[in-house]
Amino acid sequence: MTKAMLTVRLDEETERQLADILAHEKTDKSELIRRLIAERWLNLQAGRTLVDRRGGHPQHLLQDAPTDLSERANRKKAIAQYLKERHS
Repeated sequence: MTKAMLTVRLDEETERQLADILAHEKTDKSELIRRLIAERWLNLQAGRTLVDRRGGHPQHLLQDAPTDLSERANRKKAIAQYLKERHS
């Protein structure tokens, strides 16, 4: 893991708030910053769909797909038809 030096300039009020948070959380600045970044990153990820987080739809699977597969009922019908044809 690569460690990087981070320098942050804070005003006096923010410094006091940081000191209060550190005392309350019983942690050091580095650990607090790591946790805050991780929480923020997870929040950003939560706004993305699972497909987005996984890199998008596989293009080869959607080339010949009907345009209405985004609706669940249509997907269920398509899957049922595929399974029926495959196992007949």
